[in-house]
Amino acid sequence: MQKKQFAQQGVRLSIGFILAKNFTLSAFANFVDVLRLAADEGDGSRPILCQWSVLSPTMDTIRCSSGIPVTPTERLGDPSKFDYIAVVGGLIDEVGNLDAEYCRYLKTAAEKGVPIIGICTGSFILHKIGLMDGRRSCVSWFHRADFVDQFDGLEPVSDQIFFVDGDRITCSGGTSAAQLAAFLVERHVGVNQARKSLHIMIIDTALGGEKTQPGIPLSIQTSDELVRRALHIMQQEMEVPQTISRIAQRLNVGRRKLETHFIKALDMSPAQADKLIRLENARFLLSSTVQPITDIALSTGFCDASHFTRVFKSHFGITPNGFRKSLPVDAVA
Repeated sequence: MQKKQFAQQGVRLSIGFILAKNFTLSAFANFVDVLRLAADEGDGSRPILCQWSVLSPTMDTIRCSSGIPVTPTERLGDPSKFDYIAVVGGLIDEVGNLDAEYCRYLKTAAEKGVPIIGICTGSFILHKIGLMDGRRSCVSWFHRADFVDQFDGLEPVSDQIFFVDGDRITCSGGTSAAQLAAFLVERHVGVNQARKSLHIMIIDTALGGEKTQPGIPLSIQTSDELVRRALHIMQQEMEVPQTISRIAQRLNVGRRKLETHFIKALDMSPAQADKLIRLENARFLLSSTVQPITDIALSTGFCDASHFTRVFKSHFGITPNGFRKSLPVDAVA
């Protein structure tokens, strides 16, 4: 069955899913539910406007990272029957273990010009099998360090929820998978169907790929998107803090413009915000882990424990050791 046959049936968007071992169930479910809710003219979950399949070479059940099995719906065939092939990743340890038949199928899809989607660590998988050469990948801030470790010299997009680079689309996972699915539904089916899906899923607004990812909770709150993206870079690069000029360069703006946005949005400079982010994360680690203070100092960008202690006490009025001792006995993991 080719895409034109899907079109004859009224299907406007068709997606074939490849689920990696220990894939992330929430990312897959969020994506599929947007398709399901957009596919029907009423509320019967009929695949009228959208069609989706879970593909497999063996039809064996596939377990997600939470242990729940999912049964494939059809065997691998001609990838050009679909508008997109989506790879849903999960646990980092599994990104290099995709079945060889899946890898061949994905390479065939690429040769035939079928757009390929990497969801969650699916972007890692696409890199591993050579399908992201010359293209940038969106990964979760949580997995940024893993990406940099595995793909030396490559800088991921980890301050957006999804990223479109030609016929490769990558997504940070979680609820951003719903936003990516809505983006594709709007493109192929219609804006009303996309909004309908998100509203039924109690998601207020459709977001573009450039929307910043949520990260570690901060006391700093702003609606300024440029400032939010800069804050996320600061969060992700705490161990080796970036200069403000380098952050501005990554955001394609001048340093003065970035500083102006920070003063207007937060009444503080980028450097002050960066120090506050590192201090707040250090306090979080002190209260939620048993890591040595020296390790916490280094992981949050301070040159040594004594420097960290001076800055921490100046800001919070108590030393890191004193803060940890003041916590309830069962507060630290």
